[in-house]
Amino acid sequence: MALLPNSRTEPDGSAVLRVLSYNIRSMRDDTSALARVITACAPDLVLLQEAPRFFRWRKKLARLAAASGQVILTGGATAAGPAILCSLRATVERTEDVLLPLTPGLHRRGFATAVVRFGGARLGVLSCHLSLQQDERYDQGGLLLERLAALGVEHAVAGGDLNERPEGRTFRRLAETLQDCRTAAPWGGEFTSTPADPHQRIDAVFATQGIEVLGCGVPLDQPGVTRADLAAATDHLPVLAALRVPAA
Repeated sequence: MALLPNSRTEPDGSAVLRVLSYNIRSMRDDTSALARVITACAPDLVLLQEAPRFFRWRKKLARLAAASGQVILTGGATAAGPAILCSLRATVERTEDVLLPLTPGLHRRGFATAVVRFGGARLGVLSCHLSLQQDERYDQGGLLLERLAALGVEHAVAGGDLNERPEGRTFRRLAETLQDCRTAAPWGGEFTSTPADPHQRIDAVFATQGIEVLGCGVPLDQPGVTRADLAAATDHLPVLAALRVPAA
């Protein structure tokens, strides 16, 4: 299998980026394995779900960022779990954590969002973890699209744990407006859950129209990523996408 292209800035100001989406189960598993997987993927942006939210959550997230060559961009407990890490290549314009409407008896959800620049490319970013409940999840899909539009940028990427397969109505709602990067340019593995028995794709990276998807999938054969680390790191497999974002 061919490797994804490395990150770079093109002469015309456009940027080739690597975006990693990963549910890390509150870092309750092997955090060293988790850091090794992230590091080996060499991402420019890491969209996390189930980041630590309770006691000393900032310290835990900072430790993961440092161990994987990243810095904290936004999110964590302030977004009810989603978070965004980035490489030092990113220039940050702004960040915002958004809490979604709370349905009594269900888990609080939120979005971690940012606007960043890489070279001449300007990009909106959103990390999400949608509801287990079907109707609430569908509503959150609509709020995700609204939030991306409200970022006020031409190009944006969203990633996360959708708690739904591609044939589900929320997944389809997102894919009708955005590019499902895995469908646009399949690369690597398809299924994200579970590491021990991969049988379903419930994690995804989406991109707005105009972004060129160069490849997207589970980085099973990425140099430095081992099956043992993937199994030990958390209860999801990560999704890695390579994108070319036009200059602003």
